[in-house]
Amino acid sequence: MAAPAAAAAPGLLGRELLDPPRDGITSLQFFADTALLLASSWDGTARVYDVAAGTLQGTFAHGAPVLDAAFENEGLIYTGGLGGAVKRYDFFAGQEASLGTHDAPVKCVEWLPSRGLLVTGSWDSTLRLWDPRLAPGPAGQQVARVQLPGKVYSMSASDTRLVVGMSGRHVDVYDLRTLEAGQPEQRRESSLKFQTRCVRCFADGAGYALASVEGRVAMEFFDTSEAAQARKYAFKCHRRNEAGKDFVFPVNAIAFNRRFGTFATGGGDGVVNFWDGENKKRLHQVAGYPTSVAALAFNGAATKLAVAASYTFEQGEREHPADAIFVRDVAEGEVRPKQRQQAPA
Repeated sequence: MAAPAAAAAPGLLGRELLDPPRDGITSLQFFADTALLLASSWDGTARVYDVAAGTLQGTFAHGAPVLDAAFENEGLIYTGGLGGAVKRYDFFAGQEASLGTHDAPVKCVEWLPSRGLLVTGSWDSTLRLWDPRLAPGPAGQQVARVQLPGKVYSMSASDTRLVVGMSGRHVDVYDLRTLEAGQPEQRRESSLKFQTRCVRCFADGAGYALASVEGRVAMEFFDTSEAAQARKYAFKCHRRNEAGKDFVFPVNAIAFNRRFGTFATGGGDGVVNFWDGENKKRLHQVAGYPTSVAALAFNGAATKLAVAASYTFEQGEREHPADAIFVRDVAEGEVRPKQRQQAPA
């Protein structure tokens, strides 16, 4: 059994936030270009931190383990979790509202600013759209229900599309303008052979990265032309050789930064890798987080990376370090794409 990578000097990992969640951390998200960081957890809370001050700004008790959370604005968040409920919380007013429920745990929550709608994905094999501006009806504030071919494991929205990664290696791509119709723009199968763990849209909206439990990431493009599809590829990562034996870890998290379009991955090996997907290069590596990297988030300027060090049970029940959130200063050289070498004349 392989342990996480050897511990790094504490400063390299980043500053550890005070008042972390008390159970597994399920998601991280910065709000726009601010220092506000949202974290959801199996401890039943969603917490907002000011990472500039290093302080906990507020906590919302959802009432069940929270599997995902999303900002609408700096004071409004949405949560979904194990009980199937979808909730909205206004930190400024201290008011909680229930939008409605799924028939099984809610795995993914995504606010769509261009539509003014919330979309949630569940283990009940549905997407549901919610409009918080409407008066609640028999189905709460639900405005659409989309049947899916599998349980939702991960979800990501660009400015124009929604990508849904599911059980059975199903991947659906939706046009945000016509989500209510329930017809995917594309219905795909993951190019990776093992279960999907995370999907994230490219910063430029041209495609998505998909990670599996078997230490691989696939880079996929929405354009179905032969030329565009010839650009897709997959690569191995979050693997380690110890005493001649190979250990392969799940890739739990992917985070793109909008400034440069590069991305980071986090794995069950306690390692964060920075990648230049266009040039197929690893830019940097930070090893030695105390346990699995469960979630990642860049701030808007790509100057900080939030890292959730939280055991994800890839090695079963065992003693593990306490859950922690690190906020790491990112050097430009770690995220700026490498210039291509010009061929000699």
